[in-house]
Amino acid sequence: MLKVGINGFGRIGRAVFRSNINKKAFKVVAINDINPDLGNIVYQLNYDTLYDKLEEKFHFEKDYMYSDHCHIKVFHERNIDEVDWKSCDVDIVIDASGVLSNVLRAKKAIEKQNIKKIVVTHSPNEVDFTMVLGANEDRLDLSKHDVISSSICDATALAPVLKLISDNFGIRSGYVTTLHPWLNYQNLMDGPASSWSVPGEIYHHYALGRSAIGNMIPKPTSAMAATCKVVADIDESIIGSFSYRTPTCIVGSADITLNLKNKATKEQVLEVLHNYENNQKWDIVHNNIEPLVSLDFKKSEFSAVVDNRWTEVIQDEVLKLVLWYDNEWGYSTRVVEQVAYISSKLEK
Repeated sequence: MLKVGINGFGRIGRAVFRSNINKKAFKVVAINDINPDLGNIVYQLNYDTLYDKLEEKFHFEKDYMYSDHCHIKVFHERNIDEVDWKSCDVDIVIDASGVLSNVLRAKKAIEKQNIKKIVVTHSPNEVDFTMVLGANEDRLDLSKHDVISSSICDATALAPVLKLISDNFGIRSGYVTTLHPWLNYQNLMDGPASSWSVPGEIYHHYALGRSAIGNMIPKPTSAMAATCKVVADIDESIIGSFSYRTPTCIVGSADITLNLKNKATKEQVLEVLHNYENNQKWDIVHNNIEPLVSLDFKKSEFSAVVDNRWTEVIQDEVLKLVLWYDNEWGYSTRVVEQVAYISSKLEK
């Protein structure tokens, strides 16, 4: 069975781990996290405010965490290339640290530790390829792509839907507003906005340092930059983007307005969306018509839920779409499936 190491055991690292418990796509044999307290690492895995307790609890002893069915070596190295992945026969490493220096050291880790591929759970430019299932997985070339980005939650939701609309109707221009829940580098009380990807750096966007609890914080977003990397027919010159960081704990949303190249009706758009859902390989798109609110989509495995209560076409050319996505669980489920997809290609 494919042996995987996880570098960085924060929100995404743990969500990937939990998702794989259900899917059993690979065997996690090693974890690296800078938290030196293994008891605390295990505690955070066993108990989660959003995703509840694990049915099968993990315990720890010396440098291992284990359950009744597995044992996993735990390292505490600062850099990805300093972890002894080779001692655990790791095939693929999922870098969920979010730290740019680990991306820059990824190829050195591959060479030193005999790793086949590294999958990065954000969207830096310093990778060989950025992949979103449902958008561009057919362009993966493992003969030259060693460090592979699994993009970000927003692009994982946006890219398949925008590609679908572009392929069927064409997109002349548009605008996307995302509403993203708070992240753990934000502040409970006002303070400086500390960077997660570059530790020690302070974001120049000062408003992001304001209290995450009571504020909707307007901010720039990398959502479209990440999306345009994987959808060939669109770029940031035709679709703008903006974001609110919302005072909510989970589930993102995207409000999309598109000017279509070809005339369309609401019924034609809905037909395209439903046909895609009925024939998709992975749980990428789901169509919803129920009167739901954000937390109803918690732990949804779909990349994007299109809320068709709000799907509209104005004068045959202006399309309105609203998407929901669990920014941790849906995204992490795709990461698990991407690793399985990469493995299947390696075996051929």
